[in-house]
Amino acid sequence: MDKGDDCVLTIVTYDIIAITDDVLNDFTNQTGVEVKMIRTDDAGGILEHLLLTKDNPQADLALGLDNTYLQTAFQFNLLAEHSADIPDLDPKATIPYSGNKAVPFDQGYICLNADTQALSENNVSFPSTLEELTSPEWKGRTAFPSPVTSSPGRAFMVATIDYFEQQSSNTTAFDWWSDMAENDAIFTSGWTEAYETHYTGGYGIWNEGHIGDAWLTVSYCHSPGVEAFYGGNSTISAVVEIDFASFSQVEYAAPVNGGGSKNAVNAFIEFLLTDEVNTNMPENNLMYSVLAGKDLPEANGYRYHSPIPSQPSTIEMDRIGQDMDDWLEEWRDSTNSI
Repeated sequence: MDKGDDCVLTIVTYDIIAITDDVLNDFTNQTGVEVKMIRTDDAGGILEHLLLTKDNPQADLALGLDNTYLQTAFQFNLLAEHSADIPDLDPKATIPYSGNKAVPFDQGYICLNADTQALSENNVSFPSTLEELTSPEWKGRTAFPSPVTSSPGRAFMVATIDYFEQQSSNTTAFDWWSDMAENDAIFTSGWTEAYETHYTGGYGIWNEGHIGDAWLTVSYCHSPGVEAFYGGNSTISAVVEIDFASFSQVEYAAPVNGGGSKNAVNAFIEFLLTDEVNTNMPENNLMYSVLAGKDLPEANGYRYHSPIPSQPSTIEMDRIGQDMDDWLEEWRDSTNSI
């Protein structure tokens, strides 16, 4: 590449586990571009950083905004166009957005996960509807990351809105969230606390500080596959497959409006989408690749324990951007959460 003034690339991101020092060093060795990272807590932190620095951008590339945040970034004119050469992508990854201000780099479905062993031991039926979770047998046994501070929580909230809009009753998603709060649902600041601290069916049981009071939580539809992959093809966690109660999440690499290093931005986007980097997303980032024709590994039950929802949420990104602030306020009011 013709580097010119593009010898340093500043990326604002969260702690994406696939973007290791070794990966960044490979990019630097291939291009001569040094990478500096601005770390935030999550996708919401990326958006907040971009908003706070809008008049004086500190980053060249935003890495990790998903399709529940992207429309807001567009509304505030936070992103610029890229001119990277993009390979053939999985059509599912381009459904939320296919323009040239953001490029998918990983994807996955967000849904409910449940501990099959705990349910069996307590003689509780595996849920087939969201309404079942408001019953007394589930009291205090569910954990949800807040949509205010968590991108999986945000995505699942969107899915619940679609789920109840598809029903013939007058119950809304926020009626359900209110009922869940009354049923002592556990609300956490993020996915890590919900899955690793409260959920009984995941790898958190090995972590210091594990509480283990929730038989069900929000995670990914391939999370049981991840548990199996790293657990010798054994997992007690299973996906709760309910129509419209899952969400197709896509994460993006997006040039920052007003940022520099245009050549380096394009080069890094192209680097992320090489076979060498992107086909390793399932193992290195615990997410699906976005390249056409790629899938999860079959080894140790990764793919077998990772069902793809037959009917995920149908709410489109434009509506998410338009209604999100109102939804979050309703969620706070319904759950008495901050």
